[in-house]
Amino acid sequence: MSKTFNAQRLDVAAFADAKAVLSGTESLQKYERLAQELQAPAPDLTLDWQATGGARKAANGSVYPSIHLQVQATLPLTCQRCLTEADIPLYVDRSFRFVADEVTAEQEDDDSDEDLLAMSREFNLMELIEDELLMEVPVVPRHEECPVPVKLESSDADFEQANEQKENPFAVLQSLNVGKSAD
Repeated sequence: MSKTFNAQRLDVAAFADAKAVLSGTESLQKYERLAQELQAPAPDLTLDWQATGGARKAANGSVYPSIHLQVQATLPLTCQRCLTEADIPLYVDRSFRFVADEVTAEQEDDDSDEDLLAMSREFNLMELIEDELLMEVPVVPRHEECPVPVKLESSDADFEQANEQKENPFAVLQSLNVGKSAD
């Protein structure tokens, strides 16, 4: 008999012991924080994910439950060079080792090659997926090669013309001084 696991309330120890696999294709709209990064909301955008339970050995030889997570998605973000939409592919391929509690995770974090998380009987795998994708979003998204010419000027012609039409404030002061010296 196989046990059914719920990604939003995952019993990590049981999932790892069973070496179970969960996977899915989800709408990006289900992930509110991730959807805020998109250039425009699109209900047809999806992400694919897979989580595999297992066990990992720590440096001290102890065996702990683990989850290997793989996620892929393509997000329509705003290119910071040309300000048009750029489809940015994101990939997550990471293993997580689960330890007894947050204190243990914090203590062992510096000596561990993998990411450490606190054990839970109601772990929300969907939140982990969203967190990992958010960390993969580039700080400055941009095309490899922009599809439109990029304007590399700091000001435009209208701005320059307006500056030329302005009277120089020192010229006004100079005209005041010229009038006084004639007295």
